[in-house]
This record gives sequence, C-alpha cells and structure tokens, in this order.
Amino acid sequence: MTDFLDPFERMIAALFTPAAVRAAERGEPDDTAWSELAASGFLDALVAEDAGGAGLSFADIVPLWLVLGRHAVPCPVGETMIARALLAQAGRAAPDGPIAIAAQAPGAAGRVIGAALARHLLVEWEGNLYLAALPGEAGATGELAASVRWDSQTATPVGPIVAGGLRRAAAVLRAALIAGAADRLTTMTAGYANERIQFGKPIGKQQALQQQLAVMAEDMVAARIAAHIGGAGSFPPALAAAATAKSVASSAAARVAAIAHAVHGAIGISEEYDLQLYTRRLQAWRLADGSESYWNRLLGAERLAAPSGSVDFVRTGLAPA
Repeated sequence: MTDFLDPFERMIAALFTPAAVRAAERGEPDDTAWSELAASGFLDALVAEDAGGAGLSFADIVPLWLVLGRHAVPCPVGETMIARALLAQAGRAAPDGPIAIAAQAPGAAGRVIGAALARHLLVEWEGNLYLAALPGEAGATGELAASVRWDSQTATPVGPIVAGGLRRAAAVLRAALIAGAADRLTTMTAGYANERIQFGKPIGKQQALQQQLAVMAEDMVAARIAAHIGGAGSFPPALAAAATAKSVASSAAARVAAIAHAVHGAIGISEEYDLQLYTRRLQAWRLADGSESYWNRLLGAERLAAPSGSVDFVRTGLAPA
C-alpha cells in the first residue's frame, strides 16, 4: 500500500496547498489540479482492473481518504472515486470531471458537500442510482457545499444498488476525512502549545492543557480506527461497519475542533491562519450523510434486531468477511 500512498500524498500536498484551498473556497478552483488527478489514475483506484482501474480494495482506499482530510482537499476526490467505482460495477462509463454523491429524493433541494465544484451528481433513490448533470458553479464557501436538485426524468438511470449503499460508502469517506483532518489538527495544536510562551514557559507545560491534548489525540486515533473498520469489509460497506465508522468519527470531530480552538485562542479563527480550514470541514463532515445521532440510531436498531449476542454481533458485523 505504501507504493500508492506515498506518491498520492506528495501529489495531494503539492496540488492542494492552503493557498489553493482558499482559492477554491472563493470559487476559483485550479482546473489543472483536477487534470493532474485524473491523469494520475487515482480516481479509478476502486475500479476493478478488468474495467481499467487499479483494483484496490475498499480497505486500501481508506488511507488515501485520510490524506484528503489531512490536506483539506476542497474538491470531491473521494466522492469521485466512489462514483466511478459504482458506475464501473454497473457497466457505465464515468463522465469527465468531479462527481458529487448524495442520497436524496428527486425534486428535493439538499446541500451536498462537493457539489459546488462538481460537474455531475451520483444520487441514490429507492435502491437505484441516477447520474445527473450539475451546473458546476461554485457559489458556496467554506465546505464548498451547494444546494442541488435533480430530476428523475432528465437524470440518467445507472442501475440498482444495495439499499443505502451509497450513503454507507459516503459515511466511511466522511469518517476517513475527519480522521485525516484530526491528525493534522492534533499536530498543529501540539506544535502551537509547545511554541506559545506565556509567563515564561510554553503553554504546553500546563497540566490542564496537556490533558486536553491527550483527549484530542485519543479522539484522533479513535476516528482513524473507526474509518479503517468501515473500510475493512465489502464495498459498499455493511450497515454496522458504516454506522460505527461515522458515529465514532462524527462524535470525535466536535471535540477535536473545540480543543484545537481552545488551545489556539483567537488566532485559530483568523482567515490567514490555517486552523479554520480544518475545523470548518470537521463540522461539515460531521453532519454530512448523517451525524453521530443518525448512525447511532441505525446501529442500535441493527443490534436489537440481531438474534446473536453483542460479541457475535461485533464479530460478524464489523470484522471483514
């Protein structure tokens, strides 16, 4: 996996600098960045080899998604990976350009992360997938979400999907993005605490602050483990795996963001400081495709409906087949 991960991280770091992320948020995305991504072949990482892709497993993809979160990538790279894989499974050619993903009814307006920079929307409705064109106008800022509607009469039918499959895949993606951003925030916050001098010594020497940094690190690791659990099985993932990944990561996201801002103080919310690029995304990814409350309800219902005990439920629902 290192053969893929290291060059992917180098490419993402070069293409999506903080300045490039800010430009995309202003509605000025760099088209050459997407062209380089497309030429690299990583967008087809989940596509089977016989369909022209890299044939990576779902578990192999999660570390790549952590990289996207670690660099606050503004365009829907992970979403496009999912969309191109599902389109290939259905025997459909993928369109050029970024693809956002959503689960929403036709005609209903919904804010979709990535849609502001996407050209198409892959949407799930009543167990079927549809591909709809988007205007591609970046009108939103921050998380680069856009309010979109799609029409079942004009959208292209793709084919059936396991009920909830697209949202489950999206949930694991969001969990991985959260884990990646939490990783970067933990490093930034610990570094700042060791550099910021107050009363003659670094604030990181204060025991109360050290305890908060420890909580932050624990949440970061928990989100990472949860994301890997979500990607350990099939694609699209099972309900229990997706719910575990998203509920744990979303719960951690709020605490990580809060501690990062508490340690940094006022500088953390300033536009020129990079911290807010990550904490805003943590909050957006936390809510995208269902918050922790949404997935906890589904996970609880799944457990109550299972005839086995909790140990067997965890073993069969979360362990890879």
